This record gives sequence, C-alpha cells and structure tokens, in this order.
Amino acid sequence: MADRDAPAEIDFSTFLQVDIRVGRIVAAEPFPEARKPAIKLRIDFGDPIGEKKSSAQITKYYAPEQLVGRQVMAVVNFPPRQIGPFMSEVLTLGVPDPEGEVVLLAPDIDVPVGGRLF
Repeated sequence: MADRDAPAEIDFSTFLQVDIRVGRIVAAEPFPEARKPAIKLRIDFGDPIGEKKSSAQITKYYAPEQLVGRQVMAVVNFPPRQIGPFMSEVLTLGVPDPEGEVVLLAPDIDVPVGGRLF
C-alpha cells in the first residue's frame, strides 16, 4: 500500500482537471445522522455553478451558526456522494491539525465566489 502522505507525481494538465472553487456558505446545520460528527453545508459558488451541498467533518472548530457567510474552497467537479441520508455534491477542503481534526481552507481576503484556484 502506498504511503498516503507521499505525493504521487502528476502533470499539470491532470491537476487542471480538478476544479477547485471558492464559495460562500449560505446555510449550515448539524448532521446527527452521519457516522462521524459532521455539519451539512449549502455553499454558493455563483454563476454558473450555483448552490451546492456538502457534508464536512469540521465540528471541533466550527459551529453551524459561525459558518454562514464564511468563504471556503471546494472541489466542484467530483460526482455527488451519498453520505447517509444526505447527498454531498462538492468536497469542501480542509487540512488536519496535529490531532487530525479538520481546519477549513479559505482565502484570507474576501474574493468573488466562483473564483477558480490556479
């Protein structure tokens, strides 16, 4: 099995196939049905993507009421994924802290929603 932390080499054209965009959280609520503690998010990516849903395991550092209005980064071109009774349409991005808890990735300055990472 490959080391999960060792990066596999890819070429730039492969990287460009992953569509990572900035969105603004417009709604957030607890997701008690999830196997691991999570929050259901509704994120606005502007035109032409619109609003998408995501489930994020971010409960250590974030409460639903703190998230509305916040910008986040997400992969918007993965196929939807069923998580319990919830269909997650985008992958909200984060990195682990020293204990493995997720910290959200976001621009440090407010930017227009829908902006693509490049």
